[in-house]
Amino acid sequence: MPTLRVRNQTRNTLLGDRIGMADTSAKRRTGLLKHTGLERGEGLWIAPTEAVHTFGMKFPIDVLFLDKKRRVLKIRHAMPRSRMAFCLTAHSVLELPSGTAAAMQTAVGDQLEFEKYDD
Repeated sequence: MPTLRVRNQTRNTLLGDRIGMADTSAKRRTGLLKHTGLERGEGLWIAPTEAVHTFGMKFPIDVLFLDKKRRVLKIRHAMPRSRMAFCLTAHSVLELPSGTAAAMQTAVGDQLEFEKYDD
């Protein structure tokens, strides 16, 4: 199954090297619901979408809303369980372990780079 390595080109930091892809309807519906947590370097890229929820989730996550060019439009830091977030101009969402965006100094306007590889 293809995996993604996601770099923040603006800050020259690695956001994750084990990012899964939710690129089908079934994968987008399931998202991270079956996970009990995310380790550093893990995450999920959901495309296309402009909204996510954490109903049924067991842990908080950082949520980065991205445009089609993969620029950061909005960040929800440590989004807790049972919440919704949206960005109507977003094309996709990158979900990361809570605290990742702040630790990597990721900010609105940063340019991300996605690289596919087979694990």
